[in-house]
Amino acid sequence: MKTQSDFGDACPRTETAASALLSYLRRWRRDESGFVSILVVAVIMVMLVFGGIGIDMMYAELQRTKLQNTLDRAVLAATDLDQSLDPEAVVTDYMERMALGDALVSVDVDDGLNYRTVTAEGRMTATSNVLRLLGVDTLQVDALAQATERFNKVEISLVVDISGSMDDGDKLEELQAAAKDFVDTLLDEGNEDLVSISLVPYSEHVNAGPEILSYMNVNWRHGYSHCIEMPNSAFASTTLDYTTRFDQMQHFQWNYNGANSRSDTICPRYDYERITAFSQNRTALKAQIDQLQPRAGTSIFMGMKWGTALLDPSAQRIASGMIAKGKVDQVFEGRPVAYDDEEVLKTVVLMTDGQHDRSYRIRSGYYDSDSEYAHWDRYNLWYYLQNYVRSSSWGNFYYQRYDSTLGDSLLDDICDAAKRKGILIWTIGFEVTDHGANVMRNCASSPSHFFRVEGVEISEAFSTIAHTLNQLRLTQ
Repeated sequence: MKTQSDFGDACPRTETAASALLSYLRRWRRDESGFVSILVVAVIMVMLVFGGIGIDMMYAELQRTKLQNTLDRAVLAATDLDQSLDPEAVVTDYMERMALGDALVSVDVDDGLNYRTVTAEGRMTATSNVLRLLGVDTLQVDALAQATERFNKVEISLVVDISGSMDDGDKLEELQAAAKDFVDTLLDEGNEDLVSISLVPYSEHVNAGPEILSYMNVNWRHGYSHCIEMPNSAFASTTLDYTTRFDQMQHFQWNYNGANSRSDTICPRYDYERITAFSQNRTALKAQIDQLQPRAGTSIFMGMKWGTALLDPSAQRIASGMIAKGKVDQVFEGRPVAYDDEEVLKTVVLMTDGQHDRSYRIRSGYYDSDSEYAHWDRYNLWYYLQNYVRSSSWGNFYYQRYDSTLGDSLLDDICDAAKRKGILIWTIGFEVTDHGANVMRNCASSPSHFFRVEGVEISEAFSTIAHTLNQLRLTQ
């Protein structure tokens, strides 16, 4: 019989459970794959935890986004100045319709003369899933929304051409209809105390009127009309200069019709031809527009100078004085405001049907006494020259002050000065030549602010400008 020793190592030994375990652990320690498996398991566990937290956070963010979007829409609707419902009720209704009524914390409404600001705050809780394992049962989400709708105050200079060429066809009537509609649109109900219009009729000169000129330093010569001569340097700035002593414009008429007519003097002489400043009385403005008559030549630069001057803060002295006398509404105290006042829009609407031409003056030797002032009120210049003066001496009586080139240059100067100050310039060329169109296009704030129109198209141009200005008044 063989014993175990007879088989040597061919017969395996029987291991106990403990020794087997120890053997497995020794093999596992030497086997790197075991380590990798444990690391993978650990990473997966971490990813699951952070993924769960991410899901909780994403859910909370979705809730916050829903709350914020609803609040945003609610305050925008409540802020609308045309909204007839109570602003707080509008916000509440929006929230309830989105099943977020309980999340509304507060609504604050700030109403002013020309603005409304609505502020709303919301808060809600989102239930957590994974985070509760870390002791965080809920997440709080907050939202805040604010909206403001404001009617900007607007200062407008409406500068219109009433030169003799406006007598061609129906041009004056078409201008009058368009300008009156413009006034109605800008001074419509709801715009009270917000919009002021300065009407500046111009032809060969601008009659500022005795009231406006009473605040300036003027060398008065006569009482027939109220224009002042300005040095060329004055057109490089929108400012009104109160230190310079301005000469009163001569009172005389220049034309060659052979008659002793004196209704078209170079300086307009009638009340309805004067500037009307800082007005919101649309009835009075339209009545004045209806009275305008074609007359004399064209000095666009002169109309533009006065139009911009009445938007310049330097004209506050004039506005305040007229307010004190009851000639301008008290609400316009402080106008024209500073250029950096973000609540006020300053704009010029400049219209012409022509272009610059020559403009003459009487030589000082024939215009330097009361008797000579009265003489030229009795006689049209060319009627007098042709009937009482030898032709060889005619040139002694007058000189040329402006020509078309200088007029264009001065207009460029004052338009550039206005643009530098941030004044918005709209220009309308009404049946103008190509040259006239280019001059007006260059003056406008941009090519899109220039309108070249024929006939009844002038009404469309004024209407477009008026409605655009109304939209610009509304900022949100």
